[in-house]
Amino acid sequence: MNWRTVLGLVLAAAALASGWAAWQQRQSAHAVDPDNQRPDYVLGDFEIVTLDKDGKESATLRAPAMERNPGDDSSDITRPVFLLPDSTGRHWQLKADTGWISAKGEELRLRGNVSGDSPRDDQTPVTTFRTDALDVFPDRDLARTDARVTMTRPGLHQVGLGFQANLKSGQYSLLSQVKTRYEPNAAR
Repeated sequence: MNWRTVLGLVLAAAALASGWAAWQQRQSAHAVDPDNQRPDYVLGDFEIVTLDKDGKESATLRAPAMERNPGDDSSDITRPVFLLPDSTGRHWQLKADTGWISAKGEELRLRGNVSGDSPRDDQTPVTTFRTDALDVFPDRDLARTDARVTMTRPGLHQVGLGFQANLKSGQYSLLSQVKTRYEPNAAR
């Protein structure tokens, strides 16, 4: 075999090897990495009103930014403000640094500087709570956390570990390690 044939075979093998490597690189570039997906849509400075099965307001969301994750259809929210109506149509206001909504909206997760404020009117004492994490289930009118919670209302200051509230009725429970300070003069 002469040197031209050997050189031709080496060049042909190199061409096949580089073509195969380029094909493999192209396939891996198109592979979907679930941890590195781009959102399929982004909203900015928005308000969304969701309705329940009867066509009544279930929740209103306001936020400067929201991104939907195409992998599981959940959404990540920056500085969400949720307005959740009680049985009389007045709104609880829930705020946090970040939020997450499940694909079907049956679960909300609020994280970082979570604050909840009851409707403000002359009939009900203003109630507030503060915590670091809160999970909300709008279909069940339920909010809960295992984190430390501080609750206040006129004349009453409570701190506890764990919290559960019915957002329609306004009933709440601190679950453990509860400390209460009652100040009757402040309630007036």
